[in-house]
Amino acid sequence: MSVGETPITVVGNLTDDPELRFTPAGVAMARFTIASTPRAYDKTSGQWKDGTALFLRATAWREIAEHTAESLTKGMRVIVTGRLVQHNWQTDQGENRSMLGLDVEDIGPSLRFATATVTKAQRTGNAPARPADQWSTATPPAPGGGWNGTPADGPTEPPF
Repeated sequence: MSVGETPITVVGNLTDDPELRFTPAGVAMARFTIASTPRAYDKTSGQWKDGTALFLRATAWREIAEHTAESLTKGMRVIVTGRLVQHNWQTDQGENRSMLGLDVEDIGPSLRFATATVTKAQRTGNAPARPADQWSTATPPAPGGGWNGTPADGPTEPPF
């Protein structure tokens, strides 16, 4: 991570299956929402109480996007690390809007209440099916380029 970025780790559940897309340049991206709900034990009632849920929209890029879409599904408890980013845009009516999002650095299933079997991904030869020249022609984005700090070949619409 670069200096000045806001690193964050979020533990929560996926609210839906990750949505895998490809940019016009052929770069894979997966979007998904993580719901993280704090719980506290109430000694007077003897029960656990849920706090206010945080819903955080996350975006993964390239190989991690494909691995996320292939491996994780709605309802799974995940641990996500990345950097907190603010997206700003203007509506068609000229109103300024903003939202916080998470650019994913790493993600995996939480093993607190589940088990997982890990399969190492092949980096050459047996890559997941995609258009033949898609990755060979894709170039890495310039740092900080594109829409509000996302990769230059990233989304052209707000990240929700």
